[in-house]
Amino acid sequence: MNQTSRSADQSDAITDAAAHWCLRLQAEDCSAAERQAFELWLAADPVHAEEYQAMLDIWQTADHLPRSNTPGKVIALPRRRRSAWRHYASAAAIALLALPTGAWIGWDQGWLPNQYQYLESTSSISHVLLKDGSQVELNLGSALRFTNYKDERRVTLVKGEAFFKVKHDSQHPFVVHAAQGQTRVTGTQFNVWKYEDQVKVTLVEGSVLVSSDAHDTDGGYRLGPGMQASYQSGDFEPRLSQTYSHDTSLAWRDGKLILDNLSLAQALPQINRYLDKPLQLADESTGNIRISGIYDTSQIKRLVGNLPKVLPVYLTRGKDGSMLLNRISPPPARG
Repeated sequence: MNQTSRSADQSDAITDAAAHWCLRLQAEDCSAAERQAFELWLAADPVHAEEYQAMLDIWQTADHLPRSNTPGKVIALPRRRRSAWRHYASAAAIALLALPTGAWIGWDQGWLPNQYQYLESTSSISHVLLKDGSQVELNLGSALRFTNYKDERRVTLVKGEAFFKVKHDSQHPFVVHAAQGQTRVTGTQFNVWKYEDQVKVTLVEGSVLVSSDAHDTDGGYRLGPGMQASYQSGDFEPRLSQTYSHDTSLAWRDGKLILDNLSLAQALPQINRYLDKPLQLADESTGNIRISGIYDTSQIKRLVGNLPKVLPVYLTRGKDGSMLLNRISPPPARG
């Protein structure tokens, strides 16, 4: 897989793996089996070695920062390494925690976080307390990274869906990055759903600012309780809407996926969030078929097999191995 075809989520996963190995190989209890697993990981893809080397660069840079007691002193880093501090946030967090006296400058200048968490939920909903005191519910098949910087708390929703109860701190904003956009708050309750490059933010309490990366990220569009914002790659600004009493966006917190008279084109992103391989539409006509129902989020794979029983569709396999939904054509009208 080359760099141009690698998705942002795949690149982030490699960065996290490289950060993990950078930490484990320095640990005294690192076993021979772990070192062998590291060698296999390193040999699996040339990018793995590049990413790991970038981690070592950060360790070496942090190790050579002068240990000074003079607050506010700024050290100019070489251009390549200066950008590395920002790009490899997970490794930088490790360096800061491992070298607290040597890397305080990075924290003071806002380059390095002093806290880092990687959270993942696979087959069940997870309830997690972030290091800043905020609470997170992670839906099935979801993952996020949390880093705490001097000027902001930063979350990257790697995949899936999360509900946040943010601890209020007006001087320390809480920013959630998802696909090509962000949601900025100081303390509130809201939900962020992500599938591929599509994102939907639902506000429950308080207020948030939602903006795309193409827009001015210092501003954005303010949501009030009961409002939603949706965006995807290429959008200059999010699309805003008002939720109603029958809105089902948060049904996942009870383990339910509710499809309320949606077209298959609208429903598939919600269904595919729970599948290892996405279900695809054979054509636009198939996407116009409507579906309703309440489904258990842990049993979505069964839903795929049952679709031909409840809708005028049949399943085929595409050339790439994906499952295709095809519309059953109605019999010709008798003349």
